[in-house]
Amino acid sequence: MDTLASRIDTVPHRVINREKIPAKRYYDEAFFKLEQERLWPHVWQMACRLEEIPEVGDYVEYKNLDKSVIVVRTKSGVRAFHNACRHRGVQLVMGAGNCGVQGFICPFHGWRWNSEGENTFVYGRQSGIFSPDILNQAEINLASCRLETWAGCAFINFDDTAAPLLEGLGSAAERMNVRNADQLKMEWWYATVLPTNWKLAMEGFMEGYHVMRTHPQLNDRAPYNPYGMDVGAAPSRQRSGKESVAQMVDFLKRLSTGMSGMVHSSEVAIAESLQDMDVPDDVGGALGAFTVRLKDEITKQGRARGLPMPDINEVDTNTPHKQVEYIFPHFFLLPFFGSMSSYRIRPLTPETCFFEIWSLTFMPEDQPRDRPRAPTILPYNSSEFPEIPQQDYSNLPRQQLGIHAGGFEELRLAQGVEGLISNYERLIDGYLARLSPEALLNATKVVNSSGYEAAVMELGF
Repeated sequence: MDTLASRIDTVPHRVINREKIPAKRYYDEAFFKLEQERLWPHVWQMACRLEEIPEVGDYVEYKNLDKSVIVVRTKSGVRAFHNACRHRGVQLVMGAGNCGVQGFICPFHGWRWNSEGENTFVYGRQSGIFSPDILNQAEINLASCRLETWAGCAFINFDDTAAPLLEGLGSAAERMNVRNADQLKMEWWYATVLPTNWKLAMEGFMEGYHVMRTHPQLNDRAPYNPYGMDVGAAPSRQRSGKESVAQMVDFLKRLSTGMSGMVHSSEVAIAESLQDMDVPDDVGGALGAFTVRLKDEITKQGRARGLPMPDINEVDTNTPHKQVEYIFPHFFLLPFFGSMSSYRIRPLTPETCFFEIWSLTFMPEDQPRDRPRAPTILPYNSSEFPEIPQQDYSNLPRQQLGIHAGGFEELRLAQGVEGLISNYERLIDGYLARLSPEALLNATKVVNSSGYEAAVMELGF
C-alpha cells in the first residue's frame, strides 16, 4: 500500500529519530544527487534582490547547480526565463547587465530576444534554410520560468504546479511584511565558497545554542543568557538598572560591528544617546523602559529622515518576530530593530556551498547610490568578513571534516532549541519521497512559521 510512511521509507539516510540526523546526509553523493533531482526543481528559490534590476532591461543570472535563469525587469514587470538560446541551447547571459534596445543576443548565431522573451530576429530566416514549422514563434520565444516577488526579492520555481510562494511562507510572511522588509536596501553584499555541505551551513543559523562558545563577545554582553552560565564561569554580582542599560548598549555596539545589518550603526548611535536616561533600579524594569524608548526613537528619527520605518514598538508587540526568520530551503532574514541581515546559501558539491550575506537597511529614496551588481567574494577565512561570520566560518568547515570521523553516525539535537534542524531535514525527506503537494505545502508552512530555536514539531508525515 502506497502511504506517506512507505514513501518516506524509500529515502536513503532518512531521519528516523527526530532528535538524530544521519551524518551521511551531509556528504553522500547519491543523497546530494537526489536533492538535485527531487528538491531543488520544486521549491521557491530566492533568485535576486529587486534593487539589482531597477531599470527596464536590467537583468541578473541566477544559478543553482545545473540550472541557470535570467531574471529581467520588463515594461510589464519582473520576469524570468530559462537561460538558453532556443536554437542550440547556448547560454544567453552570464552575470548581470542591461539588455538594451537590441535585447538578448546569442553569441553563437546571433538570434535575438527582447526583454519580454519574444524572439525578434533569426539570422537567415528569409533564406529558406529553416523549415517554416521549426521557427514557430511560440516555440522560439524564450521559455518562461515561474517568478513571484516578496520582501524585496524575486523568487523562482521550476515547478509550475507548486503552490504560490506566499502560501508556503506561513506566519513568517506577516512578520516580515509589517516590518516593511520589501523596502530594505543593501548596504553591502559579501559571498564566499564555504567547504561545507549547504545544509550544515544553513543549520549553523537555526539556533542560538552556539553563541556562548562561538560568539563569546555577544554572550558576555547579552542582557540575559537563556542557557545558564558557562561551566567554570564566576557568578556575576547583581547589576543596577543603569549598569544593565550600559551593558545592553555595549551588546548592541558589538552586534553592530559583528553583523551590521542586524543592528545598524545609526541605531547604535541612538542607543548611546539614551544611555543616561532615568530608568528603574531593577534590571527588568530598566531594560524594559530603555528598550521601549529606544525603539520609539529609532522609529521617530527614521521617519524624520524620510525612511519607511515601521512603528517598531507596535509591530514587536502585535506581530513579534523571530531572531532569525528562515525561508525554506535556503534563505534567511535576521531582523532586530529596523535593519536586517540576510543570508542565501546554494549547493555547489556535496561538501561545498556558495554563501552570501547582505546588510540591509532603510535608505531615503532620493539618496544617490551605486546599483549593486555582484557580491564582494572573499576566501571563507578572510579577515575582511565581519566578526560574527568569521567566527561561524571557522567552525563550519571543521564540522564538515568532523562528521567523517569513524564512529560518528548522527548529529544529536537539543529538541527544545535545535528542533528547526529536525523540522527542516524531515521536510527535505518529504520532497525526496515525492509526497503530495498538499502534504509538502502544509509542512513548509510549519517550518517557515516555526522560526529560530523552534522545538521539534509535527509535520504531518
